[in-house]
Amino acid sequence: MSRFLFVVPPLVGHINPTVGVAAELTARGHRVAWVCAEPELVGRLAGPEAPVFGCGGALAGERPADLRGPEALRFLWEWYLLPLAEAMAPGVRAAVEEFRPDVVVADQQAFAGAFTAERLDLPWATSATTSAEFTDPLAGLPKVREWLDERLAALRTAIGDPRATGDPRFSPRLVLAFSTPELAGPADGVRWVGPSITARPAPSGFPWEWLDSGRATVLVTLGTANTDVGGRFLDVCRAALRERSDRVRAVIVDPGGTLEPDADDKEVLVVPSVPQLALLERGVDAVVCHAGHNTVCEALWHGIPLVVAPIRDDQPVVAGQVVAAGAGVRVRFGRVTAQKLGAALDAVLHEPGYRRAAGRIRTAFRAAGGASAAADHLDELARESG
Repeated sequence: MSRFLFVVPPLVGHINPTVGVAAELTARGHRVAWVCAEPELVGRLAGPEAPVFGCGGALAGERPADLRGPEALRFLWEWYLLPLAEAMAPGVRAAVEEFRPDVVVADQQAFAGAFTAERLDLPWATSATTSAEFTDPLAGLPKVREWLDERLAALRTAIGDPRATGDPRFSPRLVLAFSTPELAGPADGVRWVGPSITARPAPSGFPWEWLDSGRATVLVTLGTANTDVGGRFLDVCRAALRERSDRVRAVIVDPGGTLEPDADDKEVLVVPSVPQLALLERGVDAVVCHAGHNTVCEALWHGIPLVVAPIRDDQPVVAGQVVAAGAGVRVRFGRVTAQKLGAALDAVLHEPGYRRAAGRIRTAFRAAGGASAAADHLDELARESG
């Protein structure tokens, strides 16, 4: 029996893929624990019995909603990722000393896990819950790259091993990528395990009877972290979908309540949350989303083509992967009109090439092994490390 400590940021999209891996390891007789700045979030996603060590690093404040491109990328690092690592480090070290793991599994954006394992000479694996880093998003931005290298070096001196030189986003022993080359493209030194799709608690009360088997179903969602910027886009989606109400029924997820309610709207259902996996399994014909890695992978796991409207962070890269794979159409989040959104939606619903490409990725995803394959690699790393 081995012990595995998962170090994760307090972000749903980074915790969800590892929940199934942890469950698989536990089923094999191993011990698993977590470190997160929001222990209750891990408990909600992994189950109330999941042992979780708290640490610093809870998100504070808001970033400017209009940041895009290199400015948004630098702001993500400066405002969130680097301070997150500094804040998490004491709690991660305390958890390691108490739990005494054989392997640390560090999320690619939770550098405190990688640096702490490095400092204590523990084997560690990278949990790459997005494939965007494999394409080097800083290529072509030498000043940002230089700035980031300096900041990471200073962070390593403070909480890692100053003698080490590796990138904390990529373990030298094991990088688990929750995608496949059919979507993400080739990358060296990566173990492609595909999405880790596992059952999770679903909100009750969804009106399943509202769905119409005679019309196509479209799901519109911007994930859990974009409620501050999504109002205009969701309104455009609603307008485009109303124009197609004779052949489409739509579900729009609006957790922030940004859309004005319309009691007379019988064809577009606006709800604060949905049982997303159950809904995709039930039969969604297209997904309109922000190109978040989790949402994209869950849609393609079911062979569903997409309309992607990336907002920030890794989303432009993931959107590019969807388009390059032929599984969807990209629109501009801040400028798309109802006419252009509708045209993109018509394409993925009615042009068979998009569904065929989504089906190819679905086949590759399911053959990759998911949580079981990831657990196999972690098992092997633990055995190799003695």
